[in-house]
Amino acid sequence: MTPGHFGLAAGAKKFAPRVPLWALFLSTYLLDVVFVFLLAAGVESITPLDPAHPNAYGELLIHAEYTHSLVGALVISALAGWLASRRWERRGGITIGIVTFSHWILDLLVHRPDLPILPGNIGNLPLLGFGLWEYPRASMALELILILVGATLYLFSVIKLSEENRRRAWTASLATTALLLSLFFANTFGL
Repeated sequence: MTPGHFGLAAGAKKFAPRVPLWALFLSTYLLDVVFVFLLAAGVESITPLDPAHPNAYGELLIHAEYTHSLVGALVISALAGWLASRRWERRGGITIGIVTFSHWILDLLVHRPDLPILPGNIGNLPLLGFGLWEYPRASMALELILILVGATLYLFSVIKLSEENRRRAWTASLATTALLLSLFFANTFGL
């Protein structure tokens, strides 16, 4: 779902033109950035469902009981939004917070039930996840839609720029779209 997350972030540029694209990309992946540090520390982990194909599309069980818990994602999103509002004002902060939390929403759609409600799965509540990864064509279609809609919204955000800035932004938006599609095909075909 990585390219889908980035596609959504690119689309958010239309709603927060002052926020740089790199900040939107970072915010959409912030839960996973924090996850990597907790993974390295042995606090969170990943288990391949099929050890013979550990990098197969959607074939991972992710044990991210802190970063990807509903409450943990809300806390990380609120913190990211607050920090962003100090740099890009209220609108930018709200956008960064929403884009950060969108990661959890998209993960809810595709993950098998492995997303806890409370950090550390306190109370042993049911795990969440609709399991769209079990239907690779459907999850790939969702991801491709996110990329194309996000790229289209990003392109529309470019239209409002001055002529000089518009040329550079068009080039950047086309490069971003090409990158997202490349990531999608690499992710889809396990390259």
